[in-house]
Amino acid sequence: MSYGFMQRGLLTGIVVSITCSMIGLFLVLKRYSLFGDALSHVAFGGIALGFFLNIYPIWTAFAVSVSTALGITKLRKSTKISGDAAIAVLLSSGFAMGVLLISASHGFTIDLFSFLFGSILLTSVQDALLIVAVSCGVIVTLIAIRKPLIHFTFDEEQAKVHGIPVEKLNYLFVALAAVTVIATMRLVGILLISALIVLPNITSIMMGKGFKNTMLISISLSVSAVVAGITLSYYFNLAPSGTIVMLMVAMFVGTLIAKHFGMFSTKSLDKHNLSIVS
Repeated sequence: MSYGFMQRGLLTGIVVSITCSMIGLFLVLKRYSLFGDALSHVAFGGIALGFFLNIYPIWTAFAVSVSTALGITKLRKSTKISGDAAIAVLLSSGFAMGVLLISASHGFTIDLFSFLFGSILLTSVQDALLIVAVSCGVIVTLIAIRKPLIHFTFDEEQAKVHGIPVEKLNYLFVALAAVTVIATMRLVGILLISALIVLPNITSIMMGKGFKNTMLISISLSVSAVVAGITLSYYFNLAPSGTIVMLMVAMFVGTLIAKHFGMFSTKSLDKHNLSIVS
């Protein structure tokens, strides 16, 4: 903790892990688990655009990811494209744009590799301030809209009946997801973002503890994996991103084994759990 890079790494890692757990639970419950992965590929295109235009790549990634997420959501609503088809469009178009821009700007650079594979221990003060500010903004927004968002997540039709502006909420939600993906890039890299969003949540869901406890367990697992992963990567000279994700995989496998032996209940999260959190 006497090193500045470790302080910045742990601070940003903890904040990002909380953000990913919170928004990731809603993505998993809406069966949008791969949406974060698709947005990360779009972010790759945004990062490549930043390097191509010689602009701070985080800003271009924000602009491209949020605008694309909103655009594909509008397209899905107006043309009735299925969710998995929309995700496939995001995956292919985002990565293709990145490859084209990289080839136009004469190949990969060290900085671009740090975005692809993560470099939390190389996070600058500027990056740390931006990540913390964005993550806190997402967390505060999710807390503020938690009740309508829960209704929207479990049953859109029921949410409409209760007078919730579902369409506006959907746009806000995908924008928050896009912003979260950008904030997470420095921690585990573009290629492993979906693991940080999905793994802690499916692990906690298997424990069958109800919505509120599921989110708290997910946050605890995520923060524990990030802190342990960064610490182990420092002492054993390992890649922080890979270490964090493998710890999460170990937690998932351990929970799966425990559930097989009946250590957790079989209760699942669905719209009938709505009364728990309303």
